[in-house]
Amino acid sequence: MRSIAKTLAGAAVALSAATSASAQTPPPAPVRGATPAQQQFGEISPKFAELTDNVLFGDVWERPGLSKRDRSLITVSALIAMNRPDQLRPHMVRARENGVTQDELIETITHLAFYAGWPSAVTAISVAKDVFKKP
Repeated sequence: MRSIAKTLAGAAVALSAATSASAQTPPPAPVRGATPAQQQFGEISPKFAELTDNVLFGDVWERPGLSKRDRSLITVSALIAMNRPDQLRPHMVRARENGVTQDELIETITHLAFYAGWPSAVTAISVAKDVFKKP
C-alpha cells in the first residue's frame, strides 16, 4: 500500500509541476494571414475552424437570399436572445461593417428586451457600449 501511495504522490507532484509550467507558457502568437476562426480555435480543433471558415462564413453568409446586413441583424438578434456576449461582440463589429448603424443596434436591443428578456438586453447593451468605444 505504501508503494502505491508513494507512486500516486510522485505522480501528483509531477502533474502539478507540468500544470504550473503550462500555465506560465503564453498562448501562441496569431499566425499572420490566419482567419479569426483559425486564431481562436484552429490549434485545438482544426476541423471546427475549417467548418467555420468554409461552411458558415464561406457558404451560409454568402448565400444570395439575404443581404449581409440582414444576416448581421438576424445573427445579432439571435445572440442577444440567447445571451451570448462572447459571440455577440464580434458580430456587432461585423454588423457595423455590414452597414447596421449604432442606432439600429440599440433599437434592436431595446426591442428584444421585451421578447428575449431584460437581463439579455442589459448584457447586450454592455457589449454594445464596448463595441461602440472602438473606432
